[in-house]
Amino acid sequence: MTATISRLYNNYADAREAVRNLEAAGVTHNDINIIASNADNWYSSDRKPGQGTFPDRDLDGKDDRAEAAGAGAGVGAAVGGTAGLLAGLGLMAIPGVGPVVAAGWLVATLAGAAAGGVAGSIVGALTQAGVSKEDADIYAEGLRRGGAVVSARVPDADASRLQAIMDRSAVNVRERAAAYRQTGWQSFNAKETPYTADQVRKERELYMRR
Repeated sequence: MTATISRLYNNYADAREAVRNLEAAGVTHNDINIIASNADNWYSSDRKPGQGTFPDRDLDGKDDRAEAAGAGAGVGAAVGGTAGLLAGLGLMAIPGVGPVVAAGWLVATLAGAAAGGVAGSIVGALTQAGVSKEDADIYAEGLRRGGAVVSARVPDADASRLQAIMDRSAVNVRERAAAYRQTGWQSFNAKETPYTADQVRKERELYMRR
C-alpha cells in the first residue's frame, strides 16, 4: 500500500530542498511532483548554457551533467532529464494561479484541465492526489501567492519518516490559513486574478524565515 504526502512551501528554493531530500532518501523522481509559482519569472524554458556557463535546468547553481555523473548517470541522461525530477522542469499556466514551473505525475492532469479551461483544476488535481479539500484550497492559494507544493507517493511503512523530511522547510498550513483569513480570504477561487511579481515579492517578505 502507498500513501501520498503533500506539503506547501514558501518558495521554489524550499521545495527544491524537499525534493532533493526525498530523492536522497530513496524516493524515485517518478513518485515526486513539484509545482512552483513563476509569477516573478524566475525560471525560463529558454534558459540555455552559453559561453562560460553550464546546463542548470534545476537552477541550483550546479552543472546538471556533473550531478548526473555523480548519481551514476551519463551526460545524455542529464540532458534528457533523467538525472532527477528537477531536471525535467517545465512551464505551464494554471487558472487562478498563473504561470508555474512543474514536474512530475500531476503535470498531465493539470495540463489537460488547464487546456480545457476547467476552473479549479489545481484544487481538483491536489484532491485526486490525496490532499483534503480544505488543504487543497490553502495549497492552491499558497501557489497563487508565490509558493510551491511538493507531493510524494511513498510506501505506507515509510510515510512517517518521509513526512518528517518534507516537514523540515514546509509551511504550517493551519497558521497560513489563519493568516489568509485575516485578510478576508475564504477559499481558492480559480477566477481570481493571479498575483503580480510585486505582489508575490511582498507576500514572500511576510513569511521570510528568520
